[in-house]
Amino acid sequence: MSDHNLTIRQALPGDEQALALVAAATFLETYAHIIPGADMIAHCATKHSAATYAGWLSDPSVTIWIAETSQQSPIGYLVLTRATLPDEFPHPEDLEIQRIYVLSRFHRTGMGFALMNLAVARAASRGANRLVLGVLGENARALAFYQRQGFTIIDDRKFKVGNSIFCDRVLARPLR
Repeated sequence: MSDHNLTIRQALPGDEQALALVAAATFLETYAHIIPGADMIAHCATKHSAATYAGWLSDPSVTIWIAETSQQSPIGYLVLTRATLPDEFPHPEDLEIQRIYVLSRFHRTGMGFALMNLAVARAASRGANRLVLGVLGENARALAFYQRQGFTIIDDRKFKVGNSIFCDRVLARPLR
């Protein structure tokens, strides 16, 4: 995908540092106003570490796409995995968008839409019944984006970052 001098490619082993950088940057940008600093730092150091992304990149059931500028600087990404949602009863034929983020400077470029289209196409080609994801219940912009992409709310879950507990909405999009 190439638009506005931006590209998307499938991430490969060796991309873990770039993924960790854009992951921490987008998480901080998205949640710094509600997550205490110590919790944010600890979360990014563990959940958005290069080791986390290296593990995903070595798992053949996980697909990661990375969005980049013409200078090959990472500006967004999407992680597609086996479903872990809904928390109590994930369906084995579902796939999950674990993470999808684009730096705010690159919102309205079509990048989020393009990443989502790649995930939908890959999930459909793998025979998934539906796509699921979790999003902070207060994130109206993200909820509106997902609803425009055909997702509906199916559940709620508690999500912990450090000592802070948040309520996520669990959404699903049928693929068949």
